[in-house]
Amino acid sequence: MKRKWRRTKNSPSLIHLAGKDSEKTPEHRSLHGTLLRHFSKSAIDLTRSRDRSNDRAGTGEDEARAESSDRSEASVHTHSHLAEKVALAQKTHGFLNTLRHRFQKSHSRDREREPSSPRDPVNGSSRTGSVPDVSQKDHSDHGGESSDPSGSTTPSTKSPRKGSEGRLNGEAGQDSAQHAALRQHEFFVLDVYLKHGRNLPAMDNSGTSDPYVKFKLGGKVVCKSKIVYKTLNPLWDEWFQIPIDDPYVPLQIKVYDHDWGMNDDFMGEAELDLSTLEPNREQEMTLNLSDSVKSGEQGSITLAANLVPKSKEEREQLAGAGSRSTDSKKLKNQQWSSVVTIVLVEAKDLMAMDSEGTSDPYVKLRLGAEKYKSKVQDRTLTPRWLEQFDMHLYDSGSQILEIEVFDHDARSKDDFMGKTTVDISKLEREKTHRLWCELEDGAGSVFILLTVSGMTNVETISDLLTYQEDPEQVDTIRKQFNLRNTLKQVKEVGHLTVKVFKAMGLASADIGGKSDPFCVLELVNSRLQTQTEYKTLSPQWNKIFFFNVKDIHSVLEVTVYDEDKDHKVEFLGKVSIPLLKIRPGERRWYALKDKKLLGRAKGNNPQVMLEMDLVWNPARAAIRTFNPREEKYTRPELKFKRAVFIRNVNRLKEMGAGFAEGAKFIKSIFDWESKPRTIAAFFAFMLGAYSFELYMAPVALLVVFFKGWVVNLVTAGFRSADDDDYVADDDDEDDDKDKAKDKKSSGDDEKKSLKEKLMAVQEVTAMVQNILGYIASLGECVQNTFNFTVPFLSWLAVLVLSVVAVVLYNVPIRYLVMLFGVHKFSKKLLRPNAIPNNELLDFLSRVPDNDQLRQFRELRPAQVTDAERRREQRMKQSQKKTS
Repeated sequence: MKRKWRRTKNSPSLIHLAGKDSEKTPEHRSLHGTLLRHFSKSAIDLTRSRDRSNDRAGTGEDEARAESSDRSEASVHTHSHLAEKVALAQKTHGFLNTLRHRFQKSHSRDREREPSSPRDPVNGSSRTGSVPDVSQKDHSDHGGESSDPSGSTTPSTKSPRKGSEGRLNGEAGQDSAQHAALRQHEFFVLDVYLKHGRNLPAMDNSGTSDPYVKFKLGGKVVCKSKIVYKTLNPLWDEWFQIPIDDPYVPLQIKVYDHDWGMNDDFMGEAELDLSTLEPNREQEMTLNLSDSVKSGEQGSITLAANLVPKSKEEREQLAGAGSRSTDSKKLKNQQWSSVVTIVLVEAKDLMAMDSEGTSDPYVKLRLGAEKYKSKVQDRTLTPRWLEQFDMHLYDSGSQILEIEVFDHDARSKDDFMGKTTVDISKLEREKTHRLWCELEDGAGSVFILLTVSGMTNVETISDLLTYQEDPEQVDTIRKQFNLRNTLKQVKEVGHLTVKVFKAMGLASADIGGKSDPFCVLELVNSRLQTQTEYKTLSPQWNKIFFFNVKDIHSVLEVTVYDEDKDHKVEFLGKVSIPLLKIRPGERRWYALKDKKLLGRAKGNNPQVMLEMDLVWNPARAAIRTFNPREEKYTRPELKFKRAVFIRNVNRLKEMGAGFAEGAKFIKSIFDWESKPRTIAAFFAFMLGAYSFELYMAPVALLVVFFKGWVVNLVTAGFRSADDDDYVADDDDEDDDKDKAKDKKSSGDDEKKSLKEKLMAVQEVTAMVQNILGYIASLGECVQNTFNFTVPFLSWLAVLVLSVVAVVLYNVPIRYLVMLFGVHKFSKKLLRPNAIPNNELLDFLSRVPDNDQLRQFRELRPAQVTDAERRREQRMKQSQKKTS
């Protein structure tokens, strides 16, 4: 009779022991191996004994019974002896695990006491700009979370874990495979997308809260979300990247209510068991918050998590990126992928937060970890800031720009007036966007200009080395601005293409004798920039940019800056190029000037190489000339300067000298200083008065234009456009003297009060200075119009005067007066949103005055060597071959 092998309750099977053995230390594996060998030998002996009994079954019934009885006793004795060994092994195994677990907890606490240097997260930066500790490791006991089949995650009871190789008792085979897959990797990165919260507890007296979230590993904060004000259902919409050394350490998620000047209130917590996450698979879950002190529901948060395994090499790269020996400046500069330029212009229809029915608004801007705050505008609901901020966009960072408006209060907490967000990922790159952003949780809207440029990616649309011109697109642009299509898009005047190749001879702005230059191009309010080239005085950017031209009389400003620490900039040189002076398709060097655009910039004859192409419609440009000029929002405020005041007075004197000469000449006629001249003037006056018609007034102006054209034609060969002998004035020195006087005058209270009076006087003098400058500029513009300084504007004036003369000659004056009245009375009805303007002043605003002409004057660029010329020729030939 064959016996079936039956395992006792306390004796594990061979398969069970083998599975256990795969998870133990080498000492445990040795002990288990000995037990398995002993167990196998006993089983083999029993099998052989059973076979021998079957072979001797025919020798006799008594002997068979005796042998059977002996074998039964031996089997029972062996089985009991084996069970005792297994029980002893299990007790030894439990004791060793307890010792190992206590050692790991003690070792983890000792390591937490040691200071650790901060390290950068994966790929240079976390998506929100936070920098968690890469070396973070905690082997203490933590609670986990269990996931139900529906995909929702609920907190589970805490259970002991055996370090990074622990195992829960009674887990299924699928869980064992999950843990085996986690043990194959030494390092992980957890991508967390924090979405929103729901039904959070109210912590403020207003019945709302200001919630934010902290993520902790082993008791250390690794990430922190933004604060969402006055809501119980916050929308965070933030990405985080958290380095994970031990996936068996749970991620603690705690929610707090932000309080100004007080400790933040705890709102609830949850835990995420990372070992339950499938690697490289994003899982969305809703975690219910709990509070050990309070009972009941504390709300929930929804997030998506993805545990990404990383190799040993990637971990070493991450550790090396965070080492102190690395050039921190260059590493920091190379992290961001593009620059976000924001011009905060104005706001309208804001909420009144003060008792007077006004507010003192200011704006907070946040993009990832970068934050900026605007100036406070006092007592207004339509503030106008005109401030520019440069923020940086990271590949793994948040692309949501947060705009919050507050009312400033000197004695209490600032009042929240509204917020809005802008998704930068949906905006076109290398283009300035004009955005009116409606405020949420408040009233009104904010107007900003936003541009994403300065991209560091190799293959971008603005990369000149990979750019290939599309002939069809070029033909489309030329057809768009053809004279035949003038009336289709009247506001689009032209299209400008600018190629920025390189610069040379720049000044050294760093201690090592080098600079980190980048180039900024501005066309009125459109602003684009290149990437930064580090540690060089001869950068090569090789970028191509495109601008939509709305006014042909605009000026392209090309400025070279040096990028300094914390993304600050230092001026290296600038050049201003009027669009009407562009020579299409010509690649040439432009000498860089100082800040006032009057002399050369510092350095070894600094210059920049540009190539520009302009396609425009003259008819649309002429129509645009008689409309208001676009305001440049980033124009600096004109403050009082003694040298500027004196220069404006001198300009008026020069204009007045001409009028004085004319008045003196007329007076000499009436005084009969020369009888023939007086008699001739008398007959000319009588003849003119008898035969004068209204159309003769524009004809007389045409005669003046003809005289100016002849003079300009004759003297054109004697004037040099490269005259750089102009010497700048001493405005800066005067400013320094004024500042020194201000410092000396601030010694005591009496001098401070005197200084306040002087500031009030300066405001008045600044206004007088600007009025004098405007009058002088207006007179110079009239003079430059007749002198054909800008041929397009002068010929346009000639054309308009000719048309006016013809109309006045053929149409009676009373009909023209009636037509003028109809136009004025019906203008508001036909175009209710039209801006009131004066066409003559709008025309004159396009004519440059003498100061602007000096700023536009080109300096002689440095001579290019033969080697550089040959190099340029090779570049042109290679570009032709590639195209």
